[in-house]
Amino acid sequence: MKKIVFAIVALFLLSQSAYAADEACDAKATEKKLAGAAKNSFLKKCEKDAKITAAKAGCDAKAAEKNLKGAAKNSFTKKCVTDASK
Repeated sequence: MKKIVFAIVALFLLSQSAYAADEACDAKATEKKLAGAAKNSFLKKCEKDAKITAAKAGCDAKAAEKNLKGAAKNSFTKKCVTDASK
């Protein structure tokens, strides 16, 4: 039961962090006074990086649920992040 609650909370936090990342990226672009293609390129990279960071946090939580350690944890997390980033 605790694992299910933990997973639901993790998903909620990830969705909130994705929204916050969009706003943060836009604020950074404005701060750097970017416009046009430069702004679009910056936002695309910033949002991709934020998505990967959020995916890593979720994947680390899943690995902890499965009690994975060492190489098994690293392998699971790497595949999980790759799948989530597509």
